[in-house]
Amino acid sequence: MSQLNYRTINVDVLDPESSINFPLDTLLPGTLPAPTDSNTAAGVASQVRQMLRGGDPEGALRYVLDTAPLGGDDRAKEVHLSTVIEVLQGIRQGEMTRILEAVCAGEGGSERADCLMKYIYKGMAQGSGSSGAASPSPRKAISPQPTGTGFSQIQSRNLGEGGGGQQMSVLLSWHEKLVEVAGLGSIVRVMTDRRTV
Repeated sequence: MSQLNYRTINVDVLDPESSINFPLDTLLPGTLPAPTDSNTAAGVASQVRQMLRGGDPEGALRYVLDTAPLGGDDRAKEVHLSTVIEVLQGIRQGEMTRILEAVCAGEGGSERADCLMKYIYKGMAQGSGSSGAASPSPRKAISPQPTGTGFSQIQSRNLGEGGGGQQMSVLLSWHEKLVEVAGLGSIVRVMTDRRTV
């Protein structure tokens, strides 16, 4: 008679309260928007740019947060992220609080605040290694700089791209204002939400 190796039995399958036996589909809300593709996200981007040129930054921010591709593919999410960052960079710092209070007020305001917090964290996660919002920048050339003493200083040159440092500053400013308006609960909801932007 053969011996049964008890170390190879997966006991989680036998436990009815195990996470393996829990359907993860029930964690997602039933009201997820239809999946979007990059063409739809590009259409949203052009409409948002038109609103910004028309002088309606509040409407542009409201629209871009309401049309977030929670069920979209990765390319659509990248295009939408760059659109959100473009809107945030287009709003002056003096108007941030007023626009945030208007966007986060009323029906659906807390969902918009949480969505904006998701985009802020996603933009911060890209770090200063990217010049645009969604595409990584080509690596800057490192060239030796003569010092006149026979040694050289190797450093990267700033070619005036602005880039990630400016983007990070804008995102940090928006994060500060959003926490003032929406509270710390928004951070907790973003960290626990399974719907990604």
